[in-house]
Amino acid sequence: MLRAIGVLLLPLILAGCGTVVLNPSGDVAIQQRNLIIASTLLMLLIIVPVIALTLTFARRYRADNTEAVYDPEWHHSTQLEVVIWTAPLMIIIALGAITWLATHTLDPFRPLTRLDGSQPVAPGVKPLDVQVVALDWKWLFFYPELGIATVNELAAPVNVPIAFKITSASVMNSFFIPALAGQVYAMAGMQTQLHAVINEEGAYNGFSANYSGSGFSRMNFAFHGLTQQGFDQWVAKAKAEGKPLDRAAYLWLEKPSEQAPVQYFSSVENGLYDAILNMCATPGKMCMNEMNHIDAMGGAGAESHENYERLQYDNLRVEQGHEAPAATSPASGRPPRGGGGGDVQPEGMKPRPESPAVNQPSNEPNPNQGHAMPGAPSGPAPAQLNNKTDEHQQ
Repeated sequence: MLRAIGVLLLPLILAGCGTVVLNPSGDVAIQQRNLIIASTLLMLLIIVPVIALTLTFARRYRADNTEAVYDPEWHHSTQLEVVIWTAPLMIIIALGAITWLATHTLDPFRPLTRLDGSQPVAPGVKPLDVQVVALDWKWLFFYPELGIATVNELAAPVNVPIAFKITSASVMNSFFIPALAGQVYAMAGMQTQLHAVINEEGAYNGFSANYSGSGFSRMNFAFHGLTQQGFDQWVAKAKAEGKPLDRAAYLWLEKPSEQAPVQYFSSVENGLYDAILNMCATPGKMCMNEMNHIDAMGGAGAESHENYERLQYDNLRVEQGHEAPAATSPASGRPPRGGGGGDVQPEGMKPRPESPAVNQPSNEPNPNQGHAMPGAPSGPAPAQLNNKTDEHQQ
């Protein structure tokens, strides 16, 4: 009885839940919503009849129904076979066609051709360029044409195409504004793209859709759809209240932090986003595009050993006394959970009532941090058996 009451009350309980994925405010998200609905309805054309026929057969041919025809010798019906195989085949063809068209139409790298279902993009319209960087555990947004940057706040005028360029300064992440468009991954040393448009004014939620460490669940930001006048006022506010974002300020901002407040930057050092993308924001590191050029020219030859220090990326935080991204014990320098030292939050996290201690950076590298277990040999690895060619040849 209680279970039946719970089932009846479930729609009322879920009525308060947000359904932004099925009621978005951007044309790309609307098209993706329509694809979900069309695919679901097509699959229900098979699922619903199969469930109905299963219940019908179970009732009609139950043991106590003596009026049902019992024919143990029946084994084939051409008409039934045609129906059984034709209906799923036609649905699969329809699903394949819809998916193929939507895959190309909604390719996030493809510039928009329309603002909504009835309004194409006018010739010569230039999209709003936004460069996105996923940090631990916050979002950094560059507006290269406007010369500003923000942390955990994004804005765009309605009915204006937006061209996102997305990367990460840390581990793999995912950029997602459900009301605007589908999620797109952010990866260090790589750049993905997303073209979208917001059609209605409002404040929308954006967040990380890929686990990226302890502060992942609070890696949220606000996205504002504004009129052109409202957007101009927002830009003016960022320039008036912001501070300069140079290389040193970025390296401080890059450190792990949870629930970072909204920040505005009135100016951005030239080439900073490209340095982040090429993993050389830290002075003295080789940029990936320089490395790719060297490889394209055939390599650096015997002199390549001089670039060894410039190519050390992974242990940068450890060398500076900071906890490595998404590290666990012992690489994090924190005691293991239940190991007698209590639960210690990762660096950058806010204290919890049950875990008030937070791992703090140090002036020197933590001897327990790194890729090896504490006390492991630091010398070269021993020669492998398959390297002893002389013994195998004898």
